[in-house]
Amino acid sequence: MEKGWFIDCHCHLTAEEFRQDINDVIEKSRKAGVQAFVSVTEQQSEFEEVIDLAERYPESVMACFGIHPIQGSADGHRSVTVQDLEPALPFFEKHKDKLVAIGEIGLDFTPWFVSTSQQREEQQKVFALQLDIAKQLDLPVNIHSRSAGRQTIAFLKEQGIRNALLHNFAGRPSVALEGVQAGFCFSFPPAVTRNDQERNEPEQIKISCQYIAAVKGLSVETVCEITTHNALKLFPKVRQRLKE
Repeated sequence: MEKGWFIDCHCHLTAEEFRQDINDVIEKSRKAGVQAFVSVTEQQSEFEEVIDLAERYPESVMACFGIHPIQGSADGHRSVTVQDLEPALPFFEKHKDKLVAIGEIGLDFTPWFVSTSQQREEQQKVFALQLDIAKQLDLPVNIHSRSAGRQTIAFLKEQGIRNALLHNFAGRPSVALEGVQAGFCFSFPPAVTRNDQERNEPEQIKISCQYIAAVKGLSVETVCEITTHNALKLFPKVRQRLKE
């Protein structure tokens, strides 16, 4: 593994804001040292798009499938339902050999999106079904846990999940430590620095790296090396494809 490589463990290359210039974004990020992009999805409509990107950039774009706990709609955002997941299920099987993880999945109990116990229970059903897929396919999971940090970690442990990345975790440190003790990994976006960036492009993970280095009293090179090692350990299919 070359020194200076970054792996973006959680990006959204099929998001609407990248539709006009995704090729430029990927090339610019690769020149900045991003070796691999673990690209998550939130809705079924993104599944074929991320597979297309992974086929166009087989050496760097790594596809994930997942149905997010908060779904966008014409009326705004709402809590996910099993009906959102059901039509997506055949795609997991169809493309299983091309996936490196299941995600972005999880729980989101933000009150203005999720106001009833029924909605929370429905989210847990959708979450559990996708965790089952991850176990069947022997894939790690890329996790969302807004306003539900303790519940998410407890649920992962109950479901017997061992390989998980909790993205942009905002729970209490004591809850995060429960995840660490369970063997889960945590990722930090550039927003952790409270900077004034606009859209979050993969090349900006160097901002996170610099911030972690400052907090931990380490060199940027050391943080880059350790986090890359962690990513390759968590995502064995990424390691395999980079070797290829």
